[in-house]
Amino acid sequence: MAEFCKQFNERTESMGYERETPLSVQLNALSDRSFTFDVRSPPTSYLIKKAAGIEKGPNQPSPDRPSGFIAPEAVYEIAKVKQKDDHRWHLPLDSIARSVIGTARSMGVQVKEVESEE
Repeated sequence: MAEFCKQFNERTESMGYERETPLSVQLNALSDRSFTFDVRSPPTSYLIKKAAGIEKGPNQPSPDRPSGFIAPEAVYEIAKVKQKDDHRWHLPLDSIARSVIGTARSMGVQVKEVESEE
């Protein structure tokens, strides 16, 4: 366990995430007590909440009462982060972006163009 923590900290240090950012890990334990692991990007819901500036999504999301808004640019930035995962490298960016929009919708967050004051 201590060896995993040491290797995990070394690997995530170079990835550029803040210390408290949750990351997904795929851990493969082998019969000789050795292991391999892959560190993946943060959960999509975490990235959406961070982009929308909200702490927590609503208990019952409703399209009539959105809990937050994110810009289309933020959706594509989240999609770029998610595309770096080993199991998503082959997916087109727009497909991942549509998935991000679906996750945002299920969380009660709307994707909306920011209206400039002119």
